[in-house]
Amino acid sequence: MTAINWLALLHPVLMILFVYPVVGATIRLGLLVRERRLGITKQLAAVPVEHSDHGRWLTVAVVVVVLIAFVYSFLKAWFDPALAFSGGLQRLALLLLVAAGSLGSVLALAQVKRPPLRAIFALLTWAGVLGLGSEPEIWRLSDNPFSAGFWGSHYWSGVLLTGLLLFSLAARPEIHSSVRMRRLHVTSNVLVAILLAVQAISGTRDLLGY
Repeated sequence: MTAINWLALLHPVLMILFVYPVVGATIRLGLLVRERRLGITKQLAAVPVEHSDHGRWLTVAVVVVVLIAFVYSFLKAWFDPALAFSGGLQRLALLLLVAAGSLGSVLALAQVKRPPLRAIFALLTWAGVLGLGSEPEIWRLSDNPFSAGFWGSHYWSGVLLTGLLLFSLAARPEIHSSVRMRRLHVTSNVLVAILLAVQAISGTRDLLGY
């Protein structure tokens, strides 16, 4: 196997070995937090903190594996003459720079406290993902939201999943302090769970070439 082949494996391998186990732990901790808040069961005071930490790790991990998939697509097109990568080395360097900037933004989002900074870094990360994903090297079933291919696209469900996770990470303090935000958080993460199942199905389909 070539280095590009190994890079191709990183995206699904990291999803299976890290992201999905962290998803399970995050959901479980979230249920415990809800039981603690409602007085159903007694939980340690550290449980909400652990739930928040797991959510942060999950969001950063999802952004990382998405960026790995994008970088793989760009490098594959660059090294394969049949794919005719346009723009040359200058465009490739710019794409890699945007990927590095998106990574830096999500890492900053995981650390900053002030609301404006959280909003800025969340938007910068998602804008980077959307911008990179709009490049012709990124395969999508359809860009038409009125077609079935759009809703079955691994790319578009992944973009929506990433955006929802970035929202939850950016709004962590508000979720802790507001009942309305907690309800919105629960609703959005039900959708996240559905999208993760869709990602598993569509990703496997794409790997099989269907």
